[in-house]
Amino acid sequence: MTARDDGTPGFGVYIHWPFCAAKCPYCDFNSHVRHQAVDQPRFAAAFARELATLRRRAGPRDVTSIFIGGGTPSLMEPATVGAILEAVAANWTLPGDIEITMEANPQSADAARFRGYRDAGVNRLSLGVQALDDADLKMLGRLHDAAEALAAIELARATFPRLSFDMIYARPGQTPDAWERELERAIGHAADHLSLYQLTIEEGTPFHALYKAGKLSIPDPDLGADLYDLTQEVTAARGLPAYEISNHAAPGAQCRHNLTYWRYGDYVGAGPGAHGRFVEDGRRVVTIDEAMPETWVNRVEAEGHGITGGEVLSRSEEADELLLMGLRLREGIDLPRLEDLAGKPLDPARIAALQDEGLVETNGNARLRATPAGMVVLDAVVADLAR
Repeated sequence: MTARDDGTPGFGVYIHWPFCAAKCPYCDFNSHVRHQAVDQPRFAAAFARELATLRRRAGPRDVTSIFIGGGTPSLMEPATVGAILEAVAANWTLPGDIEITMEANPQSADAARFRGYRDAGVNRLSLGVQALDDADLKMLGRLHDAAEALAAIELARATFPRLSFDMIYARPGQTPDAWERELERAIGHAADHLSLYQLTIEEGTPFHALYKAGKLSIPDPDLGADLYDLTQEVTAARGLPAYEISNHAAPGAQCRHNLTYWRYGDYVGAGPGAHGRFVEDGRRVVTIDEAMPETWVNRVEAEGHGITGGEVLSRSEEADELLLMGLRLREGIDLPRLEDLAGKPLDPARIAALQDEGLVETNGNARLRATPAGMVVLDAVVADLAR
């Protein structure tokens, strides 16, 4: 653990920059391509205004992490990033060792731009590498090749104290041997954190249309499970064990912001399509922002925020979300906290049955976690416990 992580859920600030140079065919995130220049000062001012509204609702907090995601945040000018971070600092307390992560794509990597982000306060970069195979990068709709990805990794390592990058596996036609070689190569260039995701076919994406038409195939579930197991073995052997179902880190290098999500902490979300979950007047509320960027900025200018949806969660709904999120973590969930939210303990018979199947394990009455075998079928484990 680092000074950034004391084991508590924490309080995070999420900033969503929705613009991309191109829309990847597998992506269902709220991202938009614009062929004219984005008015960045206008959007920065809108972020500042919405953050002030969220401060009034969430109250004074010590921020444990800030995450700037997208979209492609590295399309922002460093001055825009700096203005947004200054707006966060104007509303909440930021400790000296706060984790500030920003996502970037390799094709927008530039030494001067990266130095500008670092000077603005970003101290952790998350690169969207996705593959180290040129043919697969093209198939995934990425605008960079493997050489550009490796150059961006080296530039990021030279500029930021902390670095993570994403890879996608279980790609069409990918074999375990090919993935093992690619993963070993990636680890050779990694700093302290890797996010490794199985390719999923999301509704509404071009990949979904191709999949439904029989023009795109992905590994069957058994091969997908084998690739997952292989991923765990290789990363653990190379000193980057999984601390969450898709995230791997050297000891002490876990992503503090994502731990806030999985530990079911509070966070505010600002920007088009951003979500937030935080306690307001003693109840946990959900906020959902308008997704269309131009509509969002107009709403913020008119009303002080772009929130168009949300709800107040019941205690049982909070317990279900805590269960769903917390079991993704290798550390598992805090059983007394879950019992307090739900107003009752988990069914001991269900826990015992899952233990007999080797899918969960307990640490006394304090914690429950999924085993490596349970992680492979985590949705089924959660559904069984939540009944």
